[in-house]
Amino acid sequence: MQDIIINKLDTIEKENNIKILYAIESGSRGWGFASKDSDYDVRFIYIHPTDWYLSVEDKKDFIEVPINDLLDINGWDITKALLQYKKSNPTLLEWLSSPIIYRENYSAAQRMRNLLPDYFSPVPTIYHYLHIARNKFEEVMGTDQVKIKRYFYILRPILACMWIEKNNTMPPMEFSKLMAEQQLDSTLVNEINKLLEKKTAGLEIDIEPKSPVIIDFLKSKVDYYTQYLKTVRKEKMSDYDALNVLFREILKEVWG
Repeated sequence: MQDIIINKLDTIEKENNIKILYAIESGSRGWGFASKDSDYDVRFIYIHPTDWYLSVEDKKDFIEVPINDLLDINGWDITKALLQYKKSNPTLLEWLSSPIIYRENYSAAQRMRNLLPDYFSPVPTIYHYLHIARNKFEEVMGTDQVKIKRYFYILRPILACMWIEKNNTMPPMEFSKLMAEQQLDSTLVNEINKLLEKKTAGLEIDIEPKSPVIIDFLKSKVDYYTQYLKTVRKEKMSDYDALNVLFREILKEVWG
């Protein structure tokens, strides 16, 4: 499958006259709890030749490839990526920490990682993860049987909130690292590990009865972070200067 993905990235470069700076696996495979039939969620950052940017009209700043049952692949232009980076966009920041990297031929991704202490914004990132967790939790509460994967789509953002509150840094992408960071009740950990084993050995559609232990934990954390966010302030965002320098220097690095 990796060969298929690499070949697809090569085709995207040729068809669009771009260079892919960075390409990774996102979604459940990057998070570390893929089912046997999980698809591949490939995300990438790319750059056009210099002249493409010397234009007054707005241009498309993303590339989407038609999705099939096995592969979901799309990417952002470097300018879009840097604008989202300035906003501390959690989706983009997760890409930078993916454990599965398909391509990293240039210095852009590492330079963005190096700048992260100046651009990471904890409060909006907790808002982001709490919003995901709360919406998914409401869906679960309306059913008697729960798809196993739905538990992890709530657990992971909740654990990310806990990581940020504790460390004031961007949480890692992998679920196992988020779990290892927290001092959780042993009964809860055992229940999560049983479900994790079932998910990775099973299919995306597999369901389980509601787990009171996990449901109680999730509800307490959703309630806690809803209140927590009322007590903290958003930080002042960093400026564009370092990102403008990064953009210009990456253009030179790639195209000369």
